Amino acid sequence: MGKRKFSGLETTLIALFCLVTVVAIVLIALLASGQPGVKTTGFTPVCPNILTAERIDCIPDQVATKSVCTLRGCCWSPQSDTSVPWCFFSSKHGYEVDGSVRSTQTGFEATLRRLPSPSLFGNDINTVLLTGEYQTSNRFRFKITDPKTKRFEVPHEHVGSFSGSAASNLNYKVEVKHNPFGIVVTRVSNGRVLFDTTIGPLQYADQFLQLSIKLPSSNIYGVGEHVHKQYRHDVNWKTWPMFSRDIGPSGSMHNLYGVQTFFLCLEDSSGASFGVFLMNSNAMEFAVQPAPAVTYRTIGGILDFYILLGNTPEQVVQEYLKLVGLPLLPSYWSLGFQLSRWNYGSLDEVKNVVERNRLIDLPYDAQITDIDYMEEKKDFTYDKVQFKDLPNFASYLHNYGKKYIIILDPAISTKTLSDGSEYGSYTRGQSKRVWVNESDGITPLIGEVWPGETVFPDYTNPDCTSWWVEECRLFYNTVPYDGIWIDMNEISNFVQGSNKGCAQNDLNYPPFTPSILDKLMFSKTLCMDAVQKWGKHYDVHNLYGYSMAISTNEVINTVFPGKRSFLISRSTFVGSGKHTGHWLGDNAATWEHIKWAIPGMLEFNLFGIPYIGADICGFFDDTTEELCRRWMQVGAFYPFSRNHNAEGYIPQDPAVFGADSLLVKTSKHYLNIRYTLLPYLYTLFYKAHTQGDTVARPVLHEFYSDEATWGVDRQFLWGPGLLISAVLDPVGLAACFITVSNATYPFFYIPVNKGAKIPIRKQWTDLYLPADKLGLHLRGGYIYPTQQPAPTTSESRKNPMGLIIALDDDGKAYGDLFWDDGDSTGLQLELGKSYTLQWNQELSINERFDCYPNQDPTKEKCEQLGCVWEVSKNDFSKCPSCYYNSDNPYSVGGIEYSSSGLVANLTLNSINARANENYTAPIGTLRLEVKYHSNHMLQFKIYDYQNARYEVPIPLNLPSSPVNTAQDLLYEVSVQRKPFGIQVRRKSTGTVIWDSQLPTFTFSDMFIQISTRLASQYIYGFGETEHTMFRRNMSWNTWGMFTRDQAPTYKLNSYGYQPFYMALEEDGNAHGVLLLNSNAMDVTFQPTPALTYRTIGGILDFYMVLGPTPELVVQEYTALIGRPVMPPYWSLGFQLCRYGYRNDTEISQLVEQMKAANIPYDVQYVDIDHMERQLDFTLGARFAGLPALINKIKAEGMRFIIILDPTISGNETDYPTFSRGVTDDVFIKWPNTNDIIYSKVWPFLPNVEVNESLPEQTQIQVNIAHAAFPDFFRNSTVEWWKREILEFYNNPRDSSKSVKFDGLWIVSVEMHLICGVNVCQARVELQTEIAAARVLKGIYNTALSSAEQLGSINSYQLHLFFFFHKAYFALRNATKERGIVITRSTYPSSGRWAGHWLGDNKAAWDQLAKSVIGINIFYSTPHRQDPVSWNATFEDISRKVLNIRYTLLPYFYTLMYDAHAHGSTVIRPVLHEWTKTLSKEEGYNSAISHDKVLQGKAYFIYLSIYLLLAKLIELIKK
Repeated sequence: MGKRKFSGLETTLIALFCLVTVVAIVLIALLASGQPGVKTTGFTPVCPNILTAERIDCIPDQVATKSVCTLRGCCWSPQSDTSVPWCFFSSKHGYEVDGSVRSTQTGFEATLRRLPSPSLFGNDINTVLLTGEYQTSNRFRFKITDPKTKRFEVPHEHVGSFSGSAASNLNYKVEVKHNPFGIVVTRVSNGRVLFDTTIGPLQYADQFLQLSIKLPSSNIYGVGEHVHKQYRHDVNWKTWPMFSRDIGPSGSMHNLYGVQTFFLCLEDSSGASFGVFLMNSNAMEFAVQPAPAVTYRTIGGILDFYILLGNTPEQVVQEYLKLVGLPLLPSYWSLGFQLSRWNYGSLDEVKNVVERNRLIDLPYDAQITDIDYMEEKKDFTYDKVQFKDLPNFASYLHNYGKKYIIILDPAISTKTLSDGSEYGSYTRGQSKRVWVNESDGITPLIGEVWPGETVFPDYTNPDCTSWWVEECRLFYNTVPYDGIWIDMNEISNFVQGSNKGCAQNDLNYPPFTPSILDKLMFSKTLCMDAVQKWGKHYDVHNLYGYSMAISTNEVINTVFPGKRSFLISRSTFVGSGKHTGHWLGDNAATWEHIKWAIPGMLEFNLFGIPYIGADICGFFDDTTEELCRRWMQVGAFYPFSRNHNAEGYIPQDPAVFGADSLLVKTSKHYLNIRYTLLPYLYTLFYKAHTQGDTVARPVLHEFYSDEATWGVDRQFLWGPGLLISAVLDPVGLAACFITVSNATYPFFYIPVNKGAKIPIRKQWTDLYLPADKLGLHLRGGYIYPTQQPAPTTSESRKNPMGLIIALDDDGKAYGDLFWDDGDSTGLQLELGKSYTLQWNQELSINERFDCYPNQDPTKEKCEQLGCVWEVSKNDFSKCPSCYYNSDNPYSVGGIEYSSSGLVANLTLNSINARANENYTAPIGTLRLEVKYHSNHMLQFKIYDYQNARYEVPIPLNLPSSPVNTAQDLLYEVSVQRKPFGIQVRRKSTGTVIWDSQLPTFTFSDMFIQISTRLASQYIYGFGETEHTMFRRNMSWNTWGMFTRDQAPTYKLNSYGYQPFYMALEEDGNAHGVLLLNSNAMDVTFQPTPALTYRTIGGILDFYMVLGPTPELVVQEYTALIGRPVMPPYWSLGFQLCRYGYRNDTEISQLVEQMKAANIPYDVQYVDIDHMERQLDFTLGARFAGLPALINKIKAEGMRFIIILDPTISGNETDYPTFSRGVTDDVFIKWPNTNDIIYSKVWPFLPNVEVNESLPEQTQIQVNIAHAAFPDFFRNSTVEWWKREILEFYNNPRDSSKSVKFDGLWIVSVEMHLICGVNVCQARVELQTEIAAARVLKGIYNTALSSAEQLGSINSYQLHLFFFFHKAYFALRNATKERGIVITRSTYPSSGRWAGHWLGDNKAAWDQLAKSVIGINIFYSTPHRQDPVSWNATFEDISRKVLNIRYTLLPYFYTLMYDAHAHGSTVIRPVLHEWTKTLSKEEGYNSAISHDKVLQGKAYFIYLSIYLLLAKLIELIKK
């Protein structure tokens, strides 16, 4: 039968009916939703002129348009900034209080009625109930519920209904605003409004709830889980979604694994803070804006807010955690380092990783396996092929003291095992009906995860918990393990909702969807209408990880009864920290992610999950060595410290980089520090567990009074004391904020001077950290419990414990220690009971600084100076009995910084000034100048800017303006303000190489003293003094420096003055320090290690060169003072001389004998015996033939050097040198007179018959003439001296008497006096017997200190410069060749013109060894004992040895050129070439003693020369 056809009328009627039906449906829908189709009749928004920053967004769900804004009854005002709401609520939205506020036992309640206004998303609830509870004096709760319909409330184990009475003595005041409704919470103590909801209207619909809160400051921290690139929220209109989701961290504002609705607000620098917590588990978003204000928008449940007050941020966290549940106390072993990766591939590979990291002694406590250990990724199974021995793996690890941790995912496969047998875990769960069900509440929801098709356990179901516990127990019986890691529990699903999809309803597609990833509720998770025991998945989705953690904690209690074990979870909720730790998820191996980990860790400490960390070296992507090395450094201080990465990427466990790699070395170093401090870390966790403290703590929690700390998130603290400053960029730079009000100490970051105070206070500083260094600092005022580390905690817990006591500025420290067996839960601990340990801190004798350095100290003299008298109990100790016990009296003010340095004023604090004599009374105001001359050289100078003082007039090679760049400076300088001190740190290593904040500093007219801590015990230099070894003895030795005619003798100041030292740092770097001061001085070395300078005049003018190698130090130093002279080639040949040649015939015979013996020999000398009565520029009768002899030997290729003494006899009637000197006014005179100073040196009186049979000293007393001293600082003296030299070279009166010398040998230039005391005593006008300058005890053997040179400057200041004349230039002018000048007395820069020999040594064995030391310090020329005076054997050996020298002269000459051109050393200490090997060896004076570094050819060359010399020495002994 055919189909019936409709007529035209019927068709028209049907169409009209359909149209009416559609319109009716639309109208019904609009009425039901409350959404008007057009603008509500009679509603006109009131749009006050509010600040843009205070607008509350009326269209948070889409791009704002005017039409939608009008539809919602809101205010429209577009802006140029699209982040600002263009559509915002009017004052006519929201609710009003219906009637009055009613008091209750717990607080108050009120009925709220919705104001007539358009609806945003429909189903608004017109009447709601406000309940306020004064729960404690610091905690206020209010919730808003539907009084007619029960709505979902979070079934939290800790946060629930309040049954107590309202608290009294409230620290807050609550005010309810009536129309429109608002809650205002005020701090009672200062009236500050903390929490004000009147900034925006309350919205309360079935699936859209919103409340906005105006805050007192923009210091907002918390809410998660997200990647917050900074710890403090950016309030510039940011919206953060909260809905647990399986998505890794990225730079986007995605919702991540967990939900944490708590934030903290720091009010101001007083530390006053409060927290806000919304107990709601529905999907939501959290918006921040610059008002400052925040807005919570959620799509279900109720509004249940808690406001928590504290006087500090830390107190707020404690209040919060007392509410939601205190964190777990982790087992001690779980604080050790852990290794993991996804897809090792096999158990063999896992063991390879264990073995290679064990063999390098990496501190390492736990090994983790990811899902690859399972059979086809099914929970409670293992791969019987690739992981066949897994049941024995835990035992294998236990043998090494390590633990085994497994991963478990929630999703359970529905498929059978690979062998076809049933999958027991699924079968048993199916029988107990423990799965999440579809919307019908019966049918298990099927999804797909790693093992394929899966079901999802409903951990809110007690039956599911029982099933889960049993499955874990059964698996433990097969594969023992020590801890559990739960993952994928957001809950993650690889299909959208289920394998059937999701129904189209308001749960799966709500009217408002927060700005979550994908904007789809069931994206990568379950359908929202799925059913669980606690309710619809729509309501409990964010509780999935929380409930799984609770169930898994039951596993721990069952499988490990009485033990804490280990549990971490990827998804968390409020209160999860009571049961589990957390890691920050699937990060990537990038520099961004290493940075973002710190804010994440700090936030989870706010949330009460202090057992927190990030995957070290990154989970995704191939890491780099540099990134991984830096991450291992900072990761060593993550509370949960684990290196973990994904399949398909390179391995990144430390050992894979090589046992000797820098990464391994630095990883071990910092993990050993971690293990050393585990008792401290464990105590922090105990405090978190018992009172809610943070562990990884934001800097602002301790230093909130400093606004600069409020945004610090590249540093963090362990508790209150340990500051970690990581390198988070590939540049070796850590920005570090030091803001401590008490002392801060470096810990392990500075390789030396551990315990030295950090001077920087309340400022940013850059820590330039080398590749193997991290910034770690200990805060003064705290005691840190420690334990000797070991590769595992099971071993380290058996080791000795200790305390690091870092005193604050008041000399006090506090600390505590919690200690138990490390993993038990059943210990009967008496919580709150403390034990006190007290002791008297005694100053180490090595820290004593001598307060009375003069001879014969006594208790009375010591105490007069305000110092402490205590005789050392060690009879052998040379430490001072009189020492300082207070800071130095100077403080710093008016610091002015520039790119080239700084200047500051030093002010004497009269209260701290010590008792002094007039001439040592400290000067009240001083000036400090620091100049950064170059990247490797700086100068710091301290002087009296109000009164000019003597400064050394030696020209140094300094740039006219500084040539440095801030990033390339090798050093950083800081000035300690009170007490004054200067600290210089090598930027590349952090090593403090100068630290003078010590009690010794004083600056008076005639006594200046400064001390510094040293970088190590390895100090070289200072002189000229005889030393027994090249390295200085640091055991309380004092060395005087004052030029004097003193033959080499231990501890006595000798000919020259060299106030320069080189220091070798512990890591092999080197630096040098010059004090440019020419007054008498001594230096004291002590084992601190430290060095004290004392001088009796001038200023302090220090120059420091940074090397960093010893050879570079010398090169930089000689670039400063002047490069050494380039000697002529002939002067490198062998030279002969003696004091006591009787006549020129004796010299002639010696020359012939040396030629006959064929011994290499280039230069012959004569001493003063060639002169007539020791008068310069004369020839004695016995040496009348000397000019002819010189001409003869020069014709044969030899050279000749004469001696000159600077003193000129004044007892002559016909001595042109003296008479011309008087005419030219060249001699030193008495002050304020025209009288020449005379003393007695070498010249004999005229017309005296010398009885040579008398003792030498008797001859001197009887025969010595009066001598004058040329003042070589006068230009007239220089010209006179040059003329005398030239006329002696070219005799204008008799050319046959011309002495054609090739070099000059200058002696007695220390202004040597043979019997000067009697001559000078009557005219002493300057007090020079300064108590602290021991060197002046020998002043009788030198020129008078009150003598006047260069006009008004006295010899007291210039004494050390007497040799600074123009002899070298006079020589060149005469000979027209380079020539050579040898001088006995030296000062820095002498090498520019002269060589030096070590003076009048003795024929003693100890002098032979000591000469090597002296050569290393200065310069040497052989003197005395010609080879032909012995026998043929001696001649033969001498010939061989000297032939070796002459063979190597081209090499030697080249070295001399390098010294002249580049400043290199010639006679070079072994340490200059083998610094790394020898930096800790004793005595560098013998290369042979260090034969372990002299290998191969170099060794045999040294050895052959050594054997030849040994043979010569043996012959001499015979």
